Amino acid sequence: MPAPIPVFPLQGALLLPGARMPLNIFEPRYLAMVDDALAGHRTIGMIQPKVPEQAVADDHPPLHDLGCAGRIVSFEETGDGRYLVGLRGLCRFGVAEELALHNGYRRVRPDYDPWAGDFGPQDSAGIDRDALAGALKAYLAARQLGADWDAIDKTATGELIAIVAMVCPFSPLEKQALLQCPSLTGRAELIISMLTMDSAGAPAPDRIN
Repeated sequence: MPAPIPVFPLQGALLLPGARMPLNIFEPRYLAMVDDALAGHRTIGMIQPKVPEQAVADDHPPLHDLGCAGRIVSFEETGDGRYLVGLRGLCRFGVAEELALHNGYRRVRPDYDPWAGDFGPQDSAGIDRDALAGALKAYLAARQLGADWDAIDKTATGELIAIVAMVCPFSPLEKQALLQCPSLTGRAELIISMLTMDSAGAPAPDRIN
């Protein structure tokens, strides 16, 4: 894994190992970031700022301590100067040190060691798939949303957990809590709790530490 790496601070965005995230890049500093990544190791770190980032080059909100590195696996340049990028999550990282700006974007020295297990298979044997599906159905029904359940039933459990975690409009702190879960089982249990509480319309201030 490369070091240092550029980081894209984006509040509310969650990338998980093995999952894929689409990005629509249009700010000059992040266009430069993608150019540099494509010319080198093709790796970008997705990380949440603790407060919303502003669209000005000298804005540097504090970052969370944990992000996820992703590899650029698809790239398209639009006619209006935007980049459409596909990232595949590789491994989570801690921020060992933030470095000086380069071409306007932020960089960190990542610590991958505590998260080396992200490269191995994720054990889904202890996950209650029926509870997850039931919580998701109730969540979607509460919002009058539909889903292709035939496709969902055919989706592997680990992939389904990643999709729900990344796509559902959980709060930034909830997204960070999902990223921090050390195991797939723990992430599934937290998702079930979030979906259940949100479906009931009840606040759950104690579910995120």
